[in-house]
Amino acid sequence: MLQLFRRFLLVFLVRPFAKLVIGMDVYGRAGIPVNGPAIVAANHNSHIDTLLLLCLFPSASLRRVRPLAAADHFLRSPLSRWVSLRIIGILPVVRGRVGRGVDVLAESKEALARGEILLVFPEGTRGEAEEMGPFKSGIARLAEAFPEAPIVPVYLQGAGRVLPRNSRILVPFNCSAIIGAPIKWTGDRNSFLSDLKGTLEALRSDAPPLRWV
Repeated sequence: MLQLFRRFLLVFLVRPFAKLVIGMDVYGRAGIPVNGPAIVAANHNSHIDTLLLLCLFPSASLRRVRPLAAADHFLRSPLSRWVSLRIIGILPVVRGRVGRGVDVLAESKEALARGEILLVFPEGTRGEAEEMGPFKSGIARLAEAFPEAPIVPVYLQGAGRVLPRNSRILVPFNCSAIIGAPIKWTGDRNSFLSDLKGTLEALRSDAPPLRWV
């Protein structure tokens, strides 16, 4: 029942919001995976990035889509915890345990083993509008653990201007999602991260100009 409720909210509330209020355009939608294991990797400039990515999937696939998100931010209150876990369906990552001998990606690896689709922001945190920060190693570790899983790059254009970091007010710019061809694990973390970032930067060069909605 909860899965049906989640699909209802995403399909009938979030998706129309993205299309009508934000004016989201999608390029290369056929490249979005509908079955897992798979990873969608996107740049991160805004809190609405996750909702925009969820809008890319057909409703039948939504039960398999799991965004990775920071536990310290999304689980900090009972309401935020319930919405994040039950509606958005996040896989929480406890950033404070990184480097302490704890595999903070264990739950994410289990999800991939179940055939789910992960939404990952390689930067690990939101950057400035229309800028890409350095990539963390987390996505490379997931790709290394599941080398046959395709990594689908998605460049989100405009989200950082619609809802900038530390802002609660939406600005009426349109957003675009540019979906690229999937890439695979290269066998080396540094070269993989370099290839992935280069792919996203190439997609950014193909993005249309920002416009007012």
